[in-house]
Amino acid sequence: MGSLNKAMIIGHLGADPEVRYTQSNTAIANIRVATSERYRDANGDLQETTEWHKVVIWGKLAETAQKYLKKGSQVYVEGPIQTRQWEDKEGQKRYTTEIKCLTLQLLDSRRDDDAGRATGKAEPAKLELPPDTDDDLPF
Repeated sequence: MGSLNKAMIIGHLGADPEVRYTQSNTAIANIRVATSERYRDANGDLQETTEWHKVVIWGKLAETAQKYLKKGSQVYVEGPIQTRQWEDKEGQKRYTTEIKCLTLQLLDSRRDDDAGRATGKAEPAKLELPPDTDDDLPF
């Protein structure tokens, strides 16, 4: 049996998406998504812990994120977990672990104005990237 590298999270954005473009004009969006867990401790008191997830979104999906997501937006994110390495200005090796978003689903209600009045039931919009054509799988 092979292996599986897939993260699936539902949470809220901690800030508006940060978008930049590569030299070849490909959009890259970075978002931070908070997920929370509630539980009762040994004393019966309600506790809540929050985990922050770094998410990177590429291409047209990144442009869609920039257009529709804002701080507080609720999203479903799916994709592999990856760790990147680089050297900082002092020559120190740095690492970051993030989710490479391949599927993004907007979970907020549609809005009809900037005041944020909902126009009806929540209608999630599912956005998905096609699989990488660079990776030739051996099966």
